[in-house]
Amino acid sequence: MSPRSAEANEELRAQSRERILAAALEVFAEKGYHDATISEITTRAGVSRGLLTYYFPGKQNLVDELLDRYLDGVSALVEVTGTPDERLAAIIDGVMALAVATVPVQRITLSLVINPATHPLFAAAESRKEERVVALEDGLRALFAARGAEDPAVEEVLLRSVLEGVVFKTAVYGDQYPAEPVRRRLYALYGLPAPRADLLPGGPPPTGRMRADRAPGG
Repeated sequence: MSPRSAEANEELRAQSRERILAAALEVFAEKGYHDATISEITTRAGVSRGLLTYYFPGKQNLVDELLDRYLDGVSALVEVTGTPDERLAAIIDGVMALAVATVPVQRITLSLVINPATHPLFAAAESRKEERVVALEDGLRALFAARGAEDPAVEEVLLRSVLEGVVFKTAVYGDQYPAEPVRRRLYALYGLPAPRADLLPGGPPPTGRMRADRAPGG
């Protein structure tokens, strides 16, 4: 049997790394950062402790990687093309679709941001990704300037506050959250043409009420 090529070995290493990160995300989402253990993560990933520590020496390294990826994904959402209205619609759609599709990621991120004990980990991630975060802010401000906003900086903060609120509600309530109606309301709020088709789950009927004591979907 011929030895594996360098490319094959690299692919196997990448697969192992991704399996570890996926398992860590699941365990962190279920147990929280402090209660999660490396043993639980290795069991979930189906790898040895030695392999995990080869890639990630400790729990914090796993969280750092997950947070870095989260910030990269959010920052990339402004890298869309088109008219200012088309770009704004794409950003709304991108954030909402990401929130719905990655509920476990949102939950662990929110827990790290809000918990005073782990907030420094998120602050450190923002610092590492400072260039991308600034590009996100500047990109949104330029977009609102192109739309004729009187104060693009305030509009940037407002949009991010609204969308981060959507992310929070989706993380808390999961399938109960009426994602598609909210998406359409955001389009109307910013004077965008109504979407031609649904993008997200419709959520509960108009008489439904979100309650955290129900097991959230996702």
